Amino acid sequence: MLSRRAILAGLAATPLIGTGAFAAGPLSMVATTGMIADAARAIGGDLVTVQALMGPGVDPHGYRQTRSDIVAMTRADLLLWNGLYLEAQLEHFIETLSKRVPVAAVAEATPKDQLLHHADYENRPDPHVWMAPQLWHHTVAAIRDAMIAQRPENAAVFAANADIYLAEVDRVGTYASKMTEQVPDQARVLVTAHDAFGYFGRQFGFEVMGIQGISTDSEAGLLRIRTLVDEIVTREIGAVFVESSVSDRNIRALIEGAAAQGHDVKIGGELFSDAMGEPGSYEGTYVGMIDHNVSVIAGALGADVPTGGMDGKLSHGV
Repeated sequence: MLSRRAILAGLAATPLIGTGAFAAGPLSMVATTGMIADAARAIGGDLVTVQALMGPGVDPHGYRQTRSDIVAMTRADLLLWNGLYLEAQLEHFIETLSKRVPVAAVAEATPKDQLLHHADYENRPDPHVWMAPQLWHHTVAAIRDAMIAQRPENAAVFAANADIYLAEVDRVGTYASKMTEQVPDQARVLVTAHDAFGYFGRQFGFEVMGIQGISTDSEAGLLRIRTLVDEIVTREIGAVFVESSVSDRNIRALIEGAAAQGHDVKIGGELFSDAMGEPGSYEGTYVGMIDHNVSVIAGALGADVPTGGMDGKLSHGV
């Protein structure tokens, strides 16, 4: 972990290359998460370059910037980050950086009355807004507007590309509605490693139970695991889900606890929560991420899901 002194020294020593002198070239952006980077690439096309700091399997709640991250961010024309306390360990650095480089906390464009709150999360909102395609619209619009602010001469292109991208977001949202509507009422319970699926549950009508809280920095106590085991057994929940960016240790504790009470519960599949799939893969896009999650969840809980998901593109089927 870099100390505050090292961070400030890095900022002071790194020249500002991204702003000003090279304004005629591609807009150079750094995005903290893959979801934000995907939207920025789709909106910008050949007019931008985008580097995502956090790749597959990376947990943004505990992520700390590396020296190469500092160089990339200080040289960017624009830094896009989620905000809403998702990148908790980066906040001080980004606040310092904002005095030199344009930054935008794009998820904070979500209307406050549409944000979820958790009693155990220190009165902070749930930052996982990308889980609901209808909410993702606000973040995409904020990304588009931040890019236009830096390159107003490209406003028409950015706006048109954003509309095309949002049409795909709406299409996967429609697919999600059709698939999740098939899940029987008694099976509409989504048990995951941490509370990343609240917005998904609200949009598509699922009760969501996370072992950990909204942030993976929170601890999953034995009492919480025992309580969830009792819920699983009493309600005869048949499937629980692991996440690509969170250890499966606690999920396996649930399965073992249920088995000790004579109830068989399976792992319904691995979900993408705080990070997408591998770069270059279908699941490495926002639409592919949602397609995968919906197909896995709905299929495991009783829906008749098409092989390969919405367009047959899922890498491992469902």
